[in-house]
Amino acid sequence: MLLWLTDYLSQFVSGFAVFQYLTLRTMVSVITALGASLLIGPRMIAWLSDAQIGQQVRDDGPSSHFSKAGTPTMGGALILVIIALTTLLWGDLTNRYVWLVLAVTVAFGLIGWLDDYLKISRKNSDGLSARWKYFWQSVFALGAVLYLYSVASVPAETALYVPFFKSVMVPLGAWFVVLGYLMIVGMSNAVNLTDGLDGLAILPAVMVGAALGLIAYVTGNIEFSTYLQIPYIAGSGELAVFCGALIGAGLGFLWFNTYPAQIFMGDVGALALGAALGLLAIIVRHEIVLLIMGGLFVLETASVIIQVISFRLTGRRVFRMAPIHHHFELKGWPEPRVIVRFWIITLVLVTIGLSTLKLR
Repeated sequence: MLLWLTDYLSQFVSGFAVFQYLTLRTMVSVITALGASLLIGPRMIAWLSDAQIGQQVRDDGPSSHFSKAGTPTMGGALILVIIALTTLLWGDLTNRYVWLVLAVTVAFGLIGWLDDYLKISRKNSDGLSARWKYFWQSVFALGAVLYLYSVASVPAETALYVPFFKSVMVPLGAWFVVLGYLMIVGMSNAVNLTDGLDGLAILPAVMVGAALGLIAYVTGNIEFSTYLQIPYIAGSGELAVFCGALIGAGLGFLWFNTYPAQIFMGDVGALALGAALGLLAIIVRHEIVLLIMGGLFVLETASVIIQVISFRLTGRRVFRMAPIHHHFELKGWPEPRVIVRFWIITLVLVTIGLSTLKLR
């Protein structure tokens, strides 16, 4: 919206033309989202507390979590609203990728909202059934990927690029739909599984989102993409504004979500942010890089899969509890130690992922 306004005003005051620069609008989106989060956050926490919208804690979880019962949850709704409004304010609303990412983020947020609502109304940790959750995730994910497949105009938009190799491009054809579906649904649930400790999921999501924003910027710039020998995806650069909004809203939420948390994100935030990260990676053709940078999310998911398979086949558990962050809690690690060490791991993985832009 403001992009159109500043473009119009630049006819009368040349200084407004500076807002046509994508880099400036990205930075402004970070500041806008961060400021809005810090301003609205306390009011939302108070409202959720008054409405008794509190966290439901698993009976079989670590005993240290029992004290968290009743802490305001569904704070992810604040993240999504601020991301959406900030992107609409500073983004180019003629860009189809912006609308697609916003639509998928909101759609997955609605699934998470229903899941959280059912947990609160039933006063237990059982929300939306897994069958219906995966059904609606599949509907929205397939819809988004089929759209991308149908509008792809060059092979680069549907090929799989392998990091560290400058000339390895695997044409996917219809398999692009399968890969895209798995990325969106997989990352959505992976971030949701990671969101089990105060601030554990949100900062890694911010770090990965920031890296994807940088990748979106260079893939949408023909000069940078040619120099770095990565695919050029016309229009993808505008997603940097969305990523800027994600960074600001995420950091603002972390202000209140850091240990000991005043508010929890809930499925409404975790499912949506994971889906957004997955879709961003698909659009900019860096799915493998996302799996590297989001290695923490992959590890959390893998720990659950390993635990289930091991118990069903042998009757024994590999971890004291899954996801794996609970395993370290039960080993005696204080919650802040688990959180910060996992943040450090993510920072290292994001650095490795970004290095693939040059190491080809």
